Amino acid sequence: MIPYATIEEASIALGRNLTRLETLWFDYSATKSDYYLYCHNILFLFLVFSLVPLPLVFVELARSASGWFNRYKIQPKVNYSLSDMFKCYKDVMTMFILVVGPLQLVSYPSIQMIEVRSGLPLPTIPEILSQLVVYFLIEDYTNYWVHRFFHSKWGYDKIHRVHHEYTAPIGYAAPYAHWAEVLLLGIPTFMGPAIAPGHMITFWLWIALRQMEAIETHSGYDFPWSPTKYIPFYGGAEYHDYHHYVGGQSQSNFASVFTYCDYIYGTDKGYRFQKKLLEQIKESSKKSNKHNGGIKSD
Repeated sequence: MIPYATIEEASIALGRNLTRLETLWFDYSATKSDYYLYCHNILFLFLVFSLVPLPLVFVELARSASGWFNRYKIQPKVNYSLSDMFKCYKDVMTMFILVVGPLQLVSYPSIQMIEVRSGLPLPTIPEILSQLVVYFLIEDYTNYWVHRFFHSKWGYDKIHRVHHEYTAPIGYAAPYAHWAEVLLLGIPTFMGPAIAPGHMITFWLWIALRQMEAIETHSGYDFPWSPTKYIPFYGGAEYHDYHHYVGGQSQSNFASVFTYCDYIYGTDKGYRFQKKLLEQIKESSKKSNKHNGGIKSD
């Protein structure tokens, strides 16, 4: 809670006038508790889980009906109906109501412990961006090892097999998982803010962006116009789709965001081998078609 009764008091304490954004933040949050502000995560996660995958539903339906977007579908032989996707969404919302939401409600003491602040001044854009980069890097590294544990025999059979029920991922399946996996993966997500705590707004952005990234990597489509293709070492949908395609036997592509861990620890060899093999097949097919096209029949 902001410890100032008026904007004038806040300006005097900061030694300057509040920016427009800080004024808006003061007007909204001055009378609200930090716990109330933290619980905004529940609303943000609900909106992300519900709305961000929605365009992919229309893409999938259009592709199934007319073949549109076929060139971008990573596993084109797999088709999902509206009822299939809605069932996935219902399962995710059930987990959200029973696990994710209650977890947000009871985890506030951890936010107090690491001292995520909610007052003034607001963080600058460079501060927000630098912290988000740190959060993504920390989460990616710790998630890599948790994910590898999930692919041990016990971890897969008891927990992770639920997430792999979708061998061809769809957007709504990004948070589709066993309740124990949801809880355990909260640890890598929390590690970044615990090591480099920032403002509540930065924390909100982190939670929302991490889930949006997960939805993109589970989209089932490799869109060439995606801005994430310009992020160095970013895995993306095509990279993670291979992991789901191989399924329970997969010992490849464990990373959640970037590819460097898989490269360093050698857990992308199967993926790189298959990709090289497919490229050779495509090249051979092109040469064959070119040769056949140049033969004239009598």
